[in-house]
Amino acid sequence: MFEELQLRTQKQKVAWIGLGIMGSPMAENLIAAGYDVTGYTLEAEKLARLEARGGTAAGSVAEAVRDADVIFTMVPASPQVEAVAYGKDGILAHAREGALLIDTSSITPRTSVDLAKAAAARGIRVLDAPVSGGEAGAVEGVLSIMVGGDAEDFARARPLLDVLGTTVVLCGPHGAGQTVKAANQLIVAVNIQACAEAVIFLEKSGVDLSAALDVLGGGLAGSTVLARKKANFLGREFAPGFRVDLHHKDMGIVTDAARTVGAALPVGSVVAGLVASLRAQGDGGLDHSALLRGVERLSGSATAG
Repeated sequence: MFEELQLRTQKQKVAWIGLGIMGSPMAENLIAAGYDVTGYTLEAEKLARLEARGGTAAGSVAEAVRDADVIFTMVPASPQVEAVAYGKDGILAHAREGALLIDTSSITPRTSVDLAKAAAARGIRVLDAPVSGGEAGAVEGVLSIMVGGDAEDFARARPLLDVLGTTVVLCGPHGAGQTVKAANQLIVAVNIQACAEAVIFLEKSGVDLSAALDVLGGGLAGSTVLARKKANFLGREFAPGFRVDLHHKDMGIVTDAARTVGAALPVGSVVAGLVASLRAQGDGGLDHSALLRGVERLSGSATAG
């Protein structure tokens, strides 16, 4: 059975553009599943890591995508997606006709729609497929993947996406995946902020914080955010799994998209401001659970620096 899987997956050549905190483990999971993966990124050490896991390093976007059946992108924001997609050295200029481009970055819905139109003119299919689950979810292959695009392309992509995540859903046409991801980031930010406020409240009340978070996690207040970020809160460890800078970008996406469709975000707008404030205070490179530091500062705690 395993040998049959390897034979089937090795027939599809995969290009992976962007080997950061999320992209590297996702590409490595495809390699482990038997796919032939060629990667490109700006950091030489990330290319060396890919080769050590059995992948192939490319010297440019054009080289990576030239012979690929499926192309993944995982880069920080819309400008980076446009940079690797367009131009004389970009994906659209060098991918073969019939290739499938799957963008797993978190970008604006409009960028995804425009990319799909431009790619179609060159005979390249596109899915927007942003993910949720953070670095741990990427490493474990248990991401939630929200997809926008055509059902036929989704069916073609499904075997690869199933390697990367456990919840893989077609949410609608091009741009729908990014719209759902924007909603996801709204929920996550508000949830982290609420957890951070609860942590400071509990600590200042003299409660055993670890015990309190255990019992809260077992009740209606429990959430994936609380489970994933509990150790960050307890240990004040904010090594980035998902940086504040990126969540700041995502809150800009959701507030702008909500304004476009006429949806009010009364709580979301406040949390977007708190994320922006945290970034302005120099914490943009920390994990988004560092929203706790913002609450500490507002509460007069010295530990936030």
